[in-house]
Amino acid sequence: MRTVSGGIRDGLTGGSDAFDPDHFELPHQLEATEPPEARGIGRDEVRLLVARRAPGGVELEHRHFSDLPSVLEAGDVVVVNTSATLAASIPGVTGDGQPAAVALSGRLPDGTWAIELRHRHPGPGDAYETSPWLDARSGVLVHLPEGGRAQLTRPVFGNRLWSSKLSLPNPLLVYLARHGRPVRYSYVTDEWPISAYQTVFAEEPGSAEMPSAARPFSSELVTRLVSRGVVIAPFVLHCGVSSPEAHEPPQAEWFRVGADTARLVNSAHEAGHRVIAVGTTAVRALETVAGADGRVHAEEGWTDLVIGPAHQIRAVDGLVTGWHEPGASHLALLKAIGGQELIAASYAEAITSHYLWHEFGDSHLILP
Repeated sequence: MRTVSGGIRDGLTGGSDAFDPDHFELPHQLEATEPPEARGIGRDEVRLLVARRAPGGVELEHRHFSDLPSVLEAGDVVVVNTSATLAASIPGVTGDGQPAAVALSGRLPDGTWAIELRHRHPGPGDAYETSPWLDARSGVLVHLPEGGRAQLTRPVFGNRLWSSKLSLPNPLLVYLARHGRPVRYSYVTDEWPISAYQTVFAEEPGSAEMPSAARPFSSELVTRLVSRGVVIAPFVLHCGVSSPEAHEPPQAEWFRVGADTARLVNSAHEAGHRVIAVGTTAVRALETVAGADGRVHAEEGWTDLVIGPAHQIRAVDGLVTGWHEPGASHLALLKAIGGQELIAASYAEAITSHYLWHEFGDSHLILP
């Protein structure tokens, strides 16, 4: 364990300037290019940096995710997203013959689909790579396998996400099982089955991308947490694609916080216990349904809440999360929970200590 007093010491970042988590260069070797199982370790054996505020600074502790039961306390409530990941990327060809991929990013309130259109580039075998398609226009038609079609109707998120009329020959889940692939970005060098992108809590299909903060949980770890008296509380938020430009806010997403989870969160706070959100999705959902007094209520629908340092966190005490790229909107949410000094110290330490980034990487636990 190390304590950082009076800000970030020179030795923490390798320089005298304060580390800025919004503006840093992520070394390529710190990108997790494959699941931890492919690296010879279990899901719950990834590294975990535990960060707490301390008098005069920040306290950082290096752990493994399997240590979580010894870090949390009986009565703590851990709020987990039970959304399951879709094989949401579908190969296709535009009406003028250009190879494309359509990434489903979630249903919209009007019943259409938000999609991200991407250029498709051939890879080894039947694999393919994709890149952003930023000059799409209304009316573009994409021909999908078995006669499926997706037609862009209107932009819903800058020039990246479009409302689309989707016509498929089979029910969605059947069609995606046949033709869809997990959304994959360039730092993941090989294709992995959809099972690699599911958490142990996955139950209700709907996420374009995995609620990845929960990926390090294993069934055995959940059993140990429950045996210790830690309470697991579920909710649903279907995650959209997470490839926005730097500083671009998150899109609206559908969520559901049930009455039982609301009761567990409120009871924990009344008894002086902590509520630990697993992932930024949990923070977004709980803060959406939190009143001014911090009490949460059951609700489902769409949330467009954007959380930054100016937001007064009411429902969440701590956060399990991954490591986010410089400029990502998630970093603003992290600062709202941990504060600028803690996040800066954590990110400097993670880089110095060679933590791994992205959905298959290591974890970060922020505690009060």
